[in-house]
Amino acid sequence: MIRVVGAAITRQGKVLVAQRSERMLLPLKWEFPGGKIEAGESPEAALVREIREELALDIQVGSRLGGGTALSGGRRVQLDVYGARIVQGQIALVEHAAISWALPEELHAFDWAEADIPIVKGVRDWLCATPS
Repeated sequence: MIRVVGAAITRQGKVLVAQRSERMLLPLKWEFPGGKIEAGESPEAALVREIREELALDIQVGSRLGGGTALSGGRRVQLDVYGARIVQGQIALVEHAAISWALPEELHAFDWAEADIPIVKGVRDWLCATPS
């Protein structure tokens, strides 16, 4: 089992979603950006590190919004997604092909990575309940 974390980064009522590059596993699928939790690392610390590495952003991590599991590359992946907001930085696409700032009602239209699918509704509901 591989434990990974993702960030539902919000701004003005929208959430940041990222499209995996063609060179990544699950090419061109959309995800809440993040990555693997390293040994001895908390999920929140892993998320701060991964978002800094992948998007050049510093974030503040909020509460866990939900999770999902999937088989990927022959291994089971456990994904936990946390709400987050940008503290500083400008987005730089280091690993991803594209990003989008999506409204809650637009989230269903993305071609999601399998582990992200179970959390999409929870993120949408959370966005609708969160003041902009």
